[in-house]
Amino acid sequence: MKVREFERLVGESSDRLFGYAVHFLANREEAQDVVQDVYMRLWDNRSLVQADGAMGWLISVTRNLCLDRLRRRKVRSIVTVDSDRVGDHATSQSSPEDDASASVFEALLIDAMENLPEQQKSIVILREMIGMSYQEISDALDLPLTTVKVYLHRGRRHLRRQLATVIDSEAV
Repeated sequence: MKVREFERLVGESSDRLFGYAVHFLANREEAQDVVQDVYMRLWDNRSLVQADGAMGWLISVTRNLCLDRLRRRKVRSIVTVDSDRVGDHATSQSSPEDDASASVFEALLIDAMENLPEQQKSIVILREMIGMSYQEISDALDLPLTTVKVYLHRGRRHLRRQLATVIDSEAV
């Protein structure tokens, strides 16, 4: 891979990789570090990575580095939602009640995502939050297309059940 190909690939993939890492880690600074590490590994392995399969390679390395970071965290603390979090839905026209509801729902969603099996979590993030197609996810994670669809269905179902349980219990 030549320098121009590397630069093109970085330009095309940086938003996707960062978004994936942020949703996976729930931490912007760690996500930035992961993406930087991914590009360092890409540069180090540029002679081995084929241009047509590079996106799958990048997603795979990003996923593995995110998992490494999660494993290194000694204690999982309670998820806090602050203004630095991605997905902040507050707007200048929203009411404080709307902002609070969005923050509570986001915290519940993040907590529910933490309870998903890792493979389902990766697929849900790539599809629902990053916007990758089923085929792109299949290629990136080296899984059959039907497996991607099944895991996505199971992940969505798990999230619906968990969120419905929490929301129903709070409504009582």
